[in-house]
Order: sequence, then C-alpha cells, then structure tokens
Amino acid sequence: MDEGNRKAIWAGRAVSILVALPFVYSAVMKLIVHPEVIKGMSHLGLPESLIRPLGVIELLCVVVYLVPQTSVLGAILLTGYVGGTIITHLRVGEPVYFNIIIGLLIWLGLYLRRPRLRELLWST
Repeated sequence: MDEGNRKAIWAGRAVSILVALPFVYSAVMKLIVHPEVIKGMSHLGLPESLIRPLGVIELLCVVVYLVPQTSVLGAILLTGYVGGTIITHLRVGEPVYFNIIIGLLIWLGLYLRRPRLRELLWST
C-alpha cells in the first residue's frame, strides 16, 4: 500500500470517529432520558416514548458504521437517520446545515478509509 493511500485511510478513520462523536453523545443523552432531550422531543412534536428506541437505533448505526466490515451499511443507515433528522427539523422551521454537513462527512470518512470505494467511484 502506498503512502498516499495509507494517509487517506488514517484521515478517513479520523473523520469517521469525529463524525461519530455527536451521534454517540446524542444516543447516550437519549438512553439516560436527559431532561433536555425530553424538551427537544416535545419541541419537535415527537412522543417521549420514542426517546430510548431512537437512542438505541442511533448507537447501533454508529457501531455498524465504525466496524470496518460493516461500514458501508453503517453509512447507509446513518444517512437515513440524518435524513430523518433533516425532515423533522425542516418541519418545525429549523435550519439543517449542520445535519447536511454531518451527512456529507459520514460519506467522506467512508470514502477516505475504503480504497475500494475510491476505486469504484473513480475507475475509468
């Protein structure tokens, strides 16, 4: 493996871990049912009964994303999760720039750490 590939893989790992951190934090807050989460769910018009299930789903998606053998599936699942957050925030009139950036970073991290994905996308 050449030096450029090695650097890209490590950069991808770093991006993937950094992008996973907000999801882990959010999932933990949901799993402990933090009062701010209850307030946020109410603001978004979502029932409190969804707090823990969403936390579990979010955490599972992150784990699947970070495991190299399942990272592509994890990126797809996290993209779906982020898509849900985007539509939920748009519904209440909130900006979604951060969510869009997170979605792009999910795929950037995967793209950098998976040489086969780079080959697939840019093969001639």
